[in-house]
Amino acid sequence: MPKIVRFHRTGGPEVLQLDDVPPAEPGPGEVRLKVEAIGLNRAECMFRQGHYLEAPQLPSRLGYEAAGVIEAIGPEVSGFKVGERVSTIPCFPIGRYGVYGEWAIVPAYALARYPETLTPVEGAAIWMQYLTAYGALILYGRLQRGHTLLITAATSSVGLAAIQIANREGAVPIAVTRKAGKKDFLFGAGAAHVIAMEEESLVDRVMALTNGTGVHMVFDPVAGPLLVQLAEASAQHGIIFEYGALSPDPTPFPLFPALAKGLTFRGYTLFEFVREPDTLEKAKAYIHEGLKKGTLKPVIDRIFLLSQIVEAHRYMESNQQKGKIVVTV
Repeated sequence: MPKIVRFHRTGGPEVLQLDDVPPAEPGPGEVRLKVEAIGLNRAECMFRQGHYLEAPQLPSRLGYEAAGVIEAIGPEVSGFKVGERVSTIPCFPIGRYGVYGEWAIVPAYALARYPETLTPVEGAAIWMQYLTAYGALILYGRLQRGHTLLITAATSSVGLAAIQIANREGAVPIAVTRKAGKKDFLFGAGAAHVIAMEEESLVDRVMALTNGTGVHMVFDPVAGPLLVQLAEASAQHGIIFEYGALSPDPTPFPLFPALAKGLTFRGYTLFEFVREPDTLEKAKAYIHEGLKKGTLKPVIDRIFLLSQIVEAHRYMESNQQKGKIVVTV
């Protein structure tokens, strides 16, 4: 019997279990995938815990990103065929269309082709990271050549995608990490400068790197008390994109730096634009071109088996990874 991953109660990684569930038939506008690889995301940990934008209906599936082969097509679907290799864009309700498992039903509007030069493992590690970075940096932030971009949680898959996009645009990516041991990796990943917060002051280092002006843009999934330092490190009329809430602590508003510098604080998720077909097509074209040219290349940290899904989630929550965690099926 084919297996899917579900949780019957919210909680830690141990609530994830492999359930024997026969493949469902796709409905109107849907397809069924034979899943080959799954890309893991922090959002799925939050959803599993019951602390996400969407509340799970138990028992619940989960998962946004998969690469696989189309094995069944429902009514009202055009442009795809059985046997085609595709991956999924995170633009659907995670509980209704979760992709963890040997099979998954997904809406056809969430399907995307990826370059044939990429493996299924790489195909499952594309859309969440590059779309998230693209939306903030290119679509809304209009990052330009010569701009300085401060990237926190820089060893995450989204952080690495932001470094690659910044380099593609001719901007200056400044990577921020907690541990000094990750500095060499980040330089190798394309960061122009790396700040390790355990050994140096973020604000002092940014000001030294920018001749006292601060950075044009900040791309941050942490929030919490760190936001005060990010505001102090920003340039006049700078913009801070907050796309996550990894900090367990409350987020104070840095009023005086905001007033003194005329800062913009922008709450952001990729769901703002992925449901807009024209905008999404432009984003997909940008990413597809970068993947084909090699200016964008997914960084895979570690690969787990589907039977190791609990271990994979524990590893994701350990914050040890440098790049994308992928589960093969």
